[in-house]
Amino acid sequence: MEPVILAGSPFFYIILVAIGLVIGVYGTLVGLGGGVILLPVLLFLFPGTPPETLTGVSLSVVFLNAFSGTLAYVRQRRIDFRSGMLFTLATIPGTVVGVWLLRYVPSSSFRLVFGALLIGVSLLIFLRPQLEAPQLFSKRGTECALTDSSGKHFIYRVNRMLGTGISFFVGFIAGLLGIGGGVIHVPAMVYLLCFPVHVATATSHFILVFTTLTGVLSHVVFYSGIGDWLVVIFLALGIIPGAQLGAYLSRRLRGNLIVRLLTVALVILGIRLLFRS
Repeated sequence: MEPVILAGSPFFYIILVAIGLVIGVYGTLVGLGGGVILLPVLLFLFPGTPPETLTGVSLSVVFLNAFSGTLAYVRQRRIDFRSGMLFTLATIPGTVVGVWLLRYVPSSSFRLVFGALLIGVSLLIFLRPQLEAPQLFSKRGTECALTDSSGKHFIYRVNRMLGTGISFFVGFIAGLLGIGGGVIHVPAMVYLLCFPVHVATATSHFILVFTTLTGVLSHVVFYSGIGDWLVVIFLALGIIPGAQLGAYLSRRLRGNLIVRLLTVALVILGIRLLFRS
């Protein structure tokens, strides 16, 4: 992996740490894990690098971010572990299939699909800006109750069968695009599965730990590695503390603000990737 800017300069690695810090904060705050931001950055910094190399680096870094953020969310008691484990079991085979198919995807098509995906999800959120999910999908769902460490109560219904099907698709996209899957999971959990926003972001982060670990191991099996370990290490130096800060800030922001932050990021990055493809 040869960087396009500051090649061979120590400042380049300082930039990687700073990028990791920003991604750790933002990715954990909105429950994405950071891959949706990291992968476009890697595409810019390392042009011409094969998609399987970039996704290997991205999945490794997102795994570290997800693990760090999940520890913080466990302390906050905002993770729906029962739903999270069920959805995790569906994402794992989807991730393996996505990583395996990656070898057949050209770089130009890779950026085009990724950009179109981001725009599509942004449009979905824009057309349905309210936080209350349609009850059509949850009438037969399981009632869930959760009380976090601050004493805030969450009561909601979840259609776990629908969530399992969505999670397989999320795993497939995560493995194919190296984004972790939170970019699909969080909107789906909020708008289709009726999760409260703060529970959705925390539970999505928990699922990301297993999804990205599966993606990393699949890269080792299919491609004999994950790319450049040095890049992973310097990004991790920023992303691990950033994830802790993002989880801390999530308790102090309203759910609708978190959704707006998610939408803005998806639109900007999606348009940029479409123009680069």
